[in-house]
Amino acid sequence: MNKVVILTGGSSGIGRATTQLLRSQGCTVYEFSRRPAPEDPFHMCVDVTDGAAVKAATDAVFEREGRIDILINNAGFGISGAMEFTDPADAHRLMEVNLFGMDNAIRAALPHMRQARSGRIVNISSVAGVFAIPFQAWYSISKAAVRALTMALYNEVAPFGIQVTSVMPGDIRTGFTAARKKSPVGDDVYGGRIAKSVAVMERDEQTGMDPAVAGAYIASLALKPKVKQEYAIGFKYKLFCILARILPCRMKNWIIGLLYAQW
Repeated sequence: MNKVVILTGGSSGIGRATTQLLRSQGCTVYEFSRRPAPEDPFHMCVDVTDGAAVKAATDAVFEREGRIDILINNAGFGISGAMEFTDPADAHRLMEVNLFGMDNAIRAALPHMRQARSGRIVNISSVAGVFAIPFQAWYSISKAAVRALTMALYNEVAPFGIQVTSVMPGDIRTGFTAARKKSPVGDDVYGGRIAKSVAVMERDEQTGMDPAVAGAYIASLALKPKVKQEYAIGFKYKLFCILARILPCRMKNWIIGLLYAQW
């Protein structure tokens, strides 16, 4: 039986690659994003921060297909800058998309999955949720929250036959870099470290993994018979996550500071 999938944020980058991979394997993938895509009959213009719109679109998919097998929560964006100088409105907007947008999609899909007593929810987190990155505090906070949400939900819905997992990409070569909202406010106070840190991040992203590789990995997890609570993509990032569990906090912070916050 072909799987019916809802994927948020599928108009570019990892989301688009994942959509293409799943469709190539016979899945019916409905892609939710704000960008119009009239050439795609399975695209739906939905802002994930609008809970009512997400529910209406999800219910429409269920009415058309009779089931929802997989939900992939990929919608998200990044901001950078010193935490104390970040506009609170920007921080709130990021959390609304990266965390509460995910919450809206889960709330909309879960009743249908519970009714079927089966389903798979894949939440896209980040290695930044394990290693909090200086001058990307709010992005790191949002992705750490996604990990916590996933781990809690995993046990809540397991009795209904629903599996939940999170995926932690590292540096991926996508339009995410250009879309990041960068705030240089306070760089003089921080001795130029904001600009230096963002430059390192952008260099790493633009020389990072091909989104097709990440998309293939996420698609394989979506279709895997059974999943663990979380996965990192790529040997380097799997190693980082192992180190995060065994290294003392002081050592972890020293490494991250060396990479992103030298002074």
